[in-house]
Amino acid sequence: MIPESKNMVSESKSNTLRVPGSAVRGDFPFFDDEHGPTRAFLDTAASAQKPRIVVEAMQDFLLHEYANIHRGAYDLSAQATARYDAAREKVGNFIGAPDPRTVVFTRGATEAINLVAYSLGEQLKEGDVIALSVLEHHSNIVPWQILAERKKLHLNFVGIDKHANLNMEELRSLLETNPPALLAITGLSNAFGTVTPLKEIIAMAHKQGVKVLVDAAQLIVHTSIDVKELDVDFLVFSGHKLYGPTGIGALYAKYEHLESLPPFQGGGDMISQVSTEGSSWALPPQKFEAGTPAIAEAIGLGAAIDFMKSFRFEDLHEHERRVFEYGYSSLEKEEGVTLYGPVTGKSADSVMYQASILPFTVEGAHPHDVASIADTLGVQIRAGHHCAMPAIKALGLQSTCRASLGLYSETSDIDMLIESIRHARKIFSG
Repeated sequence: MIPESKNMVSESKSNTLRVPGSAVRGDFPFFDDEHGPTRAFLDTAASAQKPRIVVEAMQDFLLHEYANIHRGAYDLSAQATARYDAAREKVGNFIGAPDPRTVVFTRGATEAINLVAYSLGEQLKEGDVIALSVLEHHSNIVPWQILAERKKLHLNFVGIDKHANLNMEELRSLLETNPPALLAITGLSNAFGTVTPLKEIIAMAHKQGVKVLVDAAQLIVHTSIDVKELDVDFLVFSGHKLYGPTGIGALYAKYEHLESLPPFQGGGDMISQVSTEGSSWALPPQKFEAGTPAIAEAIGLGAAIDFMKSFRFEDLHEHERRVFEYGYSSLEKEEGVTLYGPVTGKSADSVMYQASILPFTVEGAHPHDVASIADTLGVQIRAGHHCAMPAIKALGLQSTCRASLGLYSETSDIDMLIESIRHARKIFSG
């Protein structure tokens, strides 16, 4: 369901291309154990399962090659440093960054947003505006609320329609009439699967001199991103949604921004000189990577990117489209089920797209109960507000069930989901 465009999609450079779906499940130990064949894991949007290549890369480093980086005057430390730096280059290449120095390792998208909120916030003044959308994950709302309180800033939110489409006219008006210092916006909503038109949004913002931060935590798994083509100022993502480990993610920022921003944290490895009178900072990205970093996790993220590059994004799109449409059709026909998201508004000339996320409710059953019952039948889905309470409330909801797809998802998972919904309805109907 993601639209292909010149600035968002490119072919993998890998010589060995693989096929998503059930054929790739052998790469995931999760599906190998005694319960694997009877599981329908439909919660990849929360955190993806890990391929063997990621686990083994981290294990080999921790068991046989471990040393701290940047500080050791011995070969093992030099090798660890080289592997850590190579992981940064892989991340940069994966997102089309013009220079690996524009990639800062963080603990994830949340820390990356907090980094920008704190450091950019130091340059803002009372009364400045930060613009957000109602679609945002809490990680792209709360840091700005904290900053707004600390610096006496204003937060302006762009609304959505009943199908979870971003109100583009409202966004245009906001940018033109009261240009914010920054627009922080998701690339793909974790609650409704809404895919925002980033190229258009960024161009609109830059026309008014507005910087843009993109939360790509969901988007990066489903489409190729080229930060240079997008001309985005800041972009963040987490490794654990990209089939990599937890505790690692990245911030991309234009180098001139990283040069001008003050450091987020102080400590070792982010300094140039330290004396009792004061300190000076290292050049980016080290300026923003205080302390011993998540070395093994960075190596694991690099392995996850290698894994992703063994597929063509075109093949991933086609596979996702097939499973998504099967899932949407199956849920749409199921008695007592209500679906949400941009696809439900396709007859009304919906301007957005929906990808990988199937949000729904079941008549007479609370989403938490549906998820619990589904789990007893081997189906894992998410239930609740999905850390997106403003988006959920904007559609008049308290919570939803959410099935989300990964490259290992298949139509058989949807069939198991439908059976679990029928079981739940039978329980609650009498």
